[in-house]
Amino acid sequence: MRTAQAITDKLAIGLSLACAIHCLALPVLLVLLPGIAALQLDNESFHLWMIIAVLPSSIYALTLGCKQHKRYQLLLLGSIGLLLMVSALLLGEALIGELGEKILTTVGGGFVAVGHWFNYRLCSTQKDKSCACPNDE
Repeated sequence: MRTAQAITDKLAIGLSLACAIHCLALPVLLVLLPGIAALQLDNESFHLWMIIAVLPSSIYALTLGCKQHKRYQLLLLGSIGLLLMVSALLLGEALIGELGEKILTTVGGGFVAVGHWFNYRLCSTQKDKSCACPNDE
């Protein structure tokens, strides 16, 4: 049985990875494949929509998981990552530069992904049958 917590943990991990891939691989792809430049994936609207997708799914999954396994430091870990990602969006390229924005976003995405990975692992190894996140895969 798949639970909402397990699904949203996996979704948040995927979104964090997509964000990291976007930040790290897009400049290389733009140089190698000029046609991709027409897609305008490098603008701020991409970051805004990623934050809109990441915030609720991360908060939901981490909160549900922490209620079960009682390791609230994972909620702190994920919150630090979300704060870094939101800071990168709010400060923007104008205040911290392109490199600063990429660093904040990548480090923040890493924190979020690691928090979700540990959350998922703890929930999938729960022995308690009343856990909202049994280890059915």
